[in-house]
Amino acid sequence: MIPPQDRPVYHLTPPTGWMNDPNGFSFYRGSYHMFFQYNPYGTSWDTMHWGHAVSRDLLRWEYLPAALAPDREYDCGGCFSGCAVTLPDGRQLLMYTGLTPDDRNPGKRNDSDRAAATGQNSFHQVQNLAVGDGRDYEKYQRNPVIGADQIPEECTPYDFRDPKILVRRDGSYLAMVAGRGRDGLGQIFLYRSRDCFSWEYWKPLIKNPGRFGRMWECPDLFELDGKWFLMVSPMEMQEEEPKYHNGHGNMILAGTFDEESGEFSWDYDQSIDYGIDFYAAQTLLTEDGRRVMIGWMQNWAAIEMRRENARWNGQMSMPRELSFHDGRLYQSPVREIADYYESEIFYKKVPVSGEMSLYGVEGRTIDLEVTVSPMQDQPLFRSFSIWFAMDEKNHTALEFFPAEGRVYIDRTFAGSGKAVIHRRDCRVPESREGHLSIRILLDRYSAEIFLNDGRYVMTAILYTDLSAERISFQADGKAVIDVSKRLIRM
Repeated sequence: MIPPQDRPVYHLTPPTGWMNDPNGFSFYRGSYHMFFQYNPYGTSWDTMHWGHAVSRDLLRWEYLPAALAPDREYDCGGCFSGCAVTLPDGRQLLMYTGLTPDDRNPGKRNDSDRAAATGQNSFHQVQNLAVGDGRDYEKYQRNPVIGADQIPEECTPYDFRDPKILVRRDGSYLAMVAGRGRDGLGQIFLYRSRDCFSWEYWKPLIKNPGRFGRMWECPDLFELDGKWFLMVSPMEMQEEEPKYHNGHGNMILAGTFDEESGEFSWDYDQSIDYGIDFYAAQTLLTEDGRRVMIGWMQNWAAIEMRRENARWNGQMSMPRELSFHDGRLYQSPVREIADYYESEIFYKKVPVSGEMSLYGVEGRTIDLEVTVSPMQDQPLFRSFSIWFAMDEKNHTALEFFPAEGRVYIDRTFAGSGKAVIHRRDCRVPESREGHLSIRILLDRYSAEIFLNDGRYVMTAILYTDLSAERISFQADGKAVIDVSKRLIRM
């Protein structure tokens, strides 16, 4: 096992090896369960298993044995993303995508970018089940339960994955499965079942209108604050300023859903995270009624970036509580983080002009809150920045330009040395007068930034040596800040 000092404090990482998408994020028998795409044999993507960890509070995790391994013909190419539900008899059911050899057309290659990057070719994708008690799972003897003969004609069998089950009010089940149409665009298809074991194709739920990338992965459908939300992970997005960046990302479509007719209509769309590293999110409903989301804190364009000689690669985001108000999806760190605050430092109405530091405001496992405002009776400052994970050579910067209503995350000097994405921006038009609230959660190798009470979020992983702990504040002009820093220890 990797020593605790070599991994993040309050973010889930693999015991060893590689981690990507969260799977089966669920609450079962008094614990939160996180399954995840897992390669136990190396720190690169390969040989997909389902890793497994449990937690009482979504922050302190205990590793369990891998729940699934690719050991049958229907999943010999890997056990891929899926979901978990509790059956009426108390057992936990896992539904997952398996890669099975394509005997009908063995030379056919999966043409998606992700498949090209990971070597998924000469396989088609089917949906399988396993049932267990929260620790040990047995694969269903009649797998696959959604096979090649149940794939809609308009969907290619080489991109047909990531099932997510919704329990209907009458106790029956719907399963959403992400697919790629023959035109290359993503679709979400609905299947239905009375018992969660025998499935029939029902209808398409939604088709990518061509505005949001190509293939859609990892669908999730849930109700929140009076609206229904369909969450998907579009691949190959084309930038649409100010909403979306290039590449693979996460988005929500908000509207209405009728579970009887299977009709979903949407009137609002939004990017979930405006940073660099957030993908394949899943949600669950907690015992006390909170909708909580977690995502893979990485991106496919930079999967070869890792710390030298590290024995783990990949981590999950901070679990985030979701709400919808003022016409937007808001996110905030789960409130349980407050149970791990060890010490607090506060500063009020500190003037900033040029560069400055504050005594005691430093560290790499902290919850840092900063409110910046213009200095009274002074011209609006041109920019305000926070540099963190900082030493003489390295830093990551959060930069705010009020006149533009724009915030940047910039890790160009964070120690990676790779020519990949290091700078992203987010529009904050309501902050054009210079008022911005910032919350930065640092956990050794990551930064999650919540702006204006979670109205916008920006996430980035870091590669800076842990000795880089300094934090500085900089203003081009004159600003005033309130600061609180809480040390997080587990």
